[in-house]
Amino acid sequence: MADKRPMIVLRMELEDKYLKRLREECPDAEYVVAADDKSWAKARGKAEAVIGGGAPTAEDLKAAPKLRWIQATSAGVEAFMIPELADSEIVLTNFSGIHATNIADHVLALIFAFARDLKTLLARQADHQWPESDQLTTFEPSGQTLGIVGLGDIGEALAQKAHGLGMRVLALQRHPYNPPVAIDRVLTGDGLSELLAESDHVVLCLPLTDATKHIIGCDELKQMRKGAYLYNIGRGGLIDQKALIAALRDGALAGAGLDVTDPEPLSADSPLWDLPNAIVTGHTAAVTPLLWERGIELVIDNVRRFLEGGELRNVVNTKAGY
Repeated sequence: MADKRPMIVLRMELEDKYLKRLREECPDAEYVVAADDKSWAKARGKAEAVIGGGAPTAEDLKAAPKLRWIQATSAGVEAFMIPELADSEIVLTNFSGIHATNIADHVLALIFAFARDLKTLLARQADHQWPESDQLTTFEPSGQTLGIVGLGDIGEALAQKAHGLGMRVLALQRHPYNPPVAIDRVLTGDGLSELLAESDHVVLCLPLTDATKHIIGCDELKQMRKGAYLYNIGRGGLIDQKALIAALRDGALAGAGLDVTDPEPLSADSPLWDLPNAIVTGHTAAVTPLLWERGIELVIDNVRRFLEGGELRNVVNTKAGY
């Protein structure tokens, strides 16, 4: 007898303990693991939902007439924004919020790396040289101003942690927003120039859309404080990279902490690798052993909602791109 349960395809290898929980807590679905292209091509014709894996192609969607829901396991979903998906009835959800605490920690690690001049200290260690204190460039984050561009889950988590360190926190948010006490002031969508001028540290926590591409370019870099630092944990395309390199080289910008770049991986001949005031962390800010401890809770909740016909969490506006 044919299985009448809806087929949910996992386009990724999920740890056995998480797959077991999924099957036990949401038994009213058939789960098929199709982590490779061959298995996916075989399963997509019957798939009603997909969890994980890369963005679908137009061919995938055409070959998956039953598909109603895609659960991305990333927060950024710009690769999913193909017309065939945006114009369909397929619901796309993401992992927004899952990475908030660890990415906020990563930003603070970058700030403290600059604050304690760790690049110089690690270079001295590699050369077996005792550092001279007068060769170090240090500062204390407490009392400085942190400007957060984009107040999603990551921005909020960062604001809370930075506030606890004694930093003044500004934020830029396009939509009406009731800020937590950790944020001293929220600026509206046209307040970027003001935020840049007031901040010692500027952190980009935005998705990449047509509206946010190169939101930081030559003009914006000139608006930043002399001696300020720029951090990007959103997407590489948020920054005009040529303008950034020029600002780092001429000292207009004290430093940049980049978890994301354009392109990715960053080419081996990029100046960013060798600039003394740049730290490149290779899109690792989300990496943590606890990622799927949080992620599986969202997946199970959304699968349960999907099977019951309820409203899914973290629904992406495929017209807006986030």
